[in-house]
Amino acid sequence: MSDRKIGVYICHCGGNISDYVDVERVREAVQSEPGVVVAKTAMFTCSDATQQEMVQDIQEQKLDGLVVASCSPKLHLFTFREVAKRAGLNPYQYIQVNIREQCSWTHTDDKQGATEKAIRLIRGGIARTVLTEPLQPMKLDTVPKVLIVGAGIAGLRAAVGLSDLGISVILIEKSAVPGGRVAGLGKMYPHGKNGQKIIGQLVDEVKKRKNITLFTGAELVGKAGSIGNFTAKIQINGKKVETVETIEARVGSIIVATGFEDYQPAAGEFGYGIDGVVTLAEYKTMLDNSGGKLVKGGREIKNVVYVYCVGSRQQTGDDPNKYCSRYCCNAAVHAAIESAEIDQGMHQFHLFRDMRTYGKFEALYTEARDTGSVFIRYSYAEPPKVEKDAGGRLKVTVKDLLTFGEEIVIPADIVVLVTGMVPRSNNALVDVLKLPVGRDKFFNEIHPKLRPVETVVDGVFICGTCQGPKNSAESVASALSAVTQSASILKKGYVELEPLIAAIDPDKCRICDVCIGACPYSAIEKGRHQGKEAAIVNEAVCKGCGGCAPMCPANAINLKGFTDDQMESMIDAMLKEIV
Repeated sequence: MSDRKIGVYICHCGGNISDYVDVERVREAVQSEPGVVVAKTAMFTCSDATQQEMVQDIQEQKLDGLVVASCSPKLHLFTFREVAKRAGLNPYQYIQVNIREQCSWTHTDDKQGATEKAIRLIRGGIARTVLTEPLQPMKLDTVPKVLIVGAGIAGLRAAVGLSDLGISVILIEKSAVPGGRVAGLGKMYPHGKNGQKIIGQLVDEVKKRKNITLFTGAELVGKAGSIGNFTAKIQINGKKVETVETIEARVGSIIVATGFEDYQPAAGEFGYGIDGVVTLAEYKTMLDNSGGKLVKGGREIKNVVYVYCVGSRQQTGDDPNKYCSRYCCNAAVHAAIESAEIDQGMHQFHLFRDMRTYGKFEALYTEARDTGSVFIRYSYAEPPKVEKDAGGRLKVTVKDLLTFGEEIVIPADIVVLVTGMVPRSNNALVDVLKLPVGRDKFFNEIHPKLRPVETVVDGVFICGTCQGPKNSAESVASALSAVTQSASILKKGYVELEPLIAAIDPDKCRICDVCIGACPYSAIEKGRHQGKEAAIVNEAVCKGCGGCAPMCPANAINLKGFTDDQMESMIDAMLKEIV
């Protein structure tokens, strides 16, 4: 029998778990496990009332271990760690067991099987808790300076925000001038402000602040260190040919705001390559430079056809972009409103798959319709056909789903392909920062709602359109979120790091270098431990991924919190017969 005192709490999750798992049967099955002195169920274990009950049980029953069986640790791991801390229990003696995503939601058609699986999962969590040890987070002093990569609207706004908080900033931009895409825009939706003027104001703010240093023609080419104390190597290309300077800077965190690329249609895609077929970005430039009259090839534009979802929501092809770019519907509708302001007699036809002028931007859609725009819905299976007629004039043939597939031929002076956003090619930066890339090839945050600008690399944040399609307002909002996260680390003066990292037994280590090659974070190196040569873990850099442990031929590496003994005990507990 274990001499531990463990409390187990099983969540109904408002029916998300209890609809598919017999929660009471689970409680009865695990209450007699070695070390368990408290076993309870709750409608919501994350509720304030249940959290307070846990604190009371820990203090009154003198619990030295806590297991919560509920949802994914991604959601509430830190919630229950804080519960443990409030009760005086070491937070690393708390284990969360996922019986929602890994059990109830996975086996909605088999309640008995889901119940038995939940019992096994919780038994494994209890067995691991029995062998937990109190661990302490590592404290590191921080450098009160931030490196921002990318000086578009998100990067510029982040720099100003950090400066306002008294944090120094190094802002680098690969291009010769700052501003990104917004710097080339005129009137923007929905506020009607001029993009060039917005960027001009931000650049002026950056230039007059002494704690912001801006480098253009600059790239991040190297990084060492860890959260709170990075050493960044920056390559600056001078204005003169072949003039290159490399500098090093110590920073406490890094914000990546490298932006996006416009989708570039292939030759022949929706007629692209035919004279008069342009992308939305090209048409927006025409609008901004129109001078009150839209002209193409010396002829005034009277008929415009917009083709939506070009480069977005693709289902076929070698590497399709399956995501929706979100902003394109709004941008196209706004372009139509601008066009109508230039010429009220213009005929505008919008060929769309689904109209997604979300939220407050629905008003733009209504305004476009009121100014004469006609919206025609087409099927992905039968996309519009763009070609030239016998007279050399553009025509677009489309089947209208809203009139039961009626074929319509629309003459056009110009065809605008409403292209979406695609991720910018940043392979070198990905290699330097070890940035996580999602299936859509944009940079990946830890959690879109709970940790929307954080990456798995501690101290490296992402914001703006480098993490997915956004409009300018959304980009600025995410930039300010990255400012908040960076400031919360650096203003405190120190950072606490997870102690759940690799540990090497120097007496077993053969210095074979296998673990050094296996570590994706370069956290292991040769060194000396108590006078003996051995592999050494850089605790500030190690992410606790565990990739080195199974590679060690001498079995000299363990992962704190996930030791071999803990893993074996979990397996044994999960294999026990269920009565």
